[in-house]
Amino acid sequence: MNIKLIIGLGNPGKEYANTYHNAGFLFIDALKNEMPAMLKIPPLRVFKSEASMNVSGSFVKKVLQNAEITPEELLIVHDDADLPIGEYKLTFGQGAAGHNGVMSIMRALDTGGFWRLRIGIRAKVSFSEEDRVKTDLPAEARRAKAGEFVLNPISKKDQVLLIDSMTRAIFELAQKNG
Repeated sequence: MNIKLIIGLGNPGKEYANTYHNAGFLFIDALKNEMPAMLKIPPLRVFKSEASMNVSGSFVKKVLQNAEITPEELLIVHDDADLPIGEYKLTFGQGAAGHNGVMSIMRALDTGGFWRLRIGIRAKVSFSEEDRVKTDLPAEARRAKAGEFVLNPISKKDQVLLIDSMTRAIFELAQKNG
């Protein structure tokens, strides 16, 4: 792993500042707070996308070209509604899995060959035995669709889980990069 550029995805604007969809922006804030004092990693260029989430590709392409960095040296940080809140995954070269921001980047760069830090935002679902009896639908079918909650403000409980997962992700990056 040789990451030289990290771009957090989200939506610019105060109305989106503390929403689940802005997990990438929140990670960049956490990284900037942790990096100087605690991490000894190679110098990184760190940005928040200036474009809205679903059209991030042109911004990412422009920054990549201006920095003279290859896609393999890029880390995109974004929310992932398929991962439970408090979890994250660091992956390389995988498909977009329906994430419009990632799809936009793949189209703009004409490749999926870049690193992704996927920050879980999905509420953990647990049903009582009584709830399970009331319906024959599996738990996955009863969960909210991403579009129903990604633009909601992050709850205080979820903020704690997000900060914890982001801190763990920062330290994993520091260990693996460089």
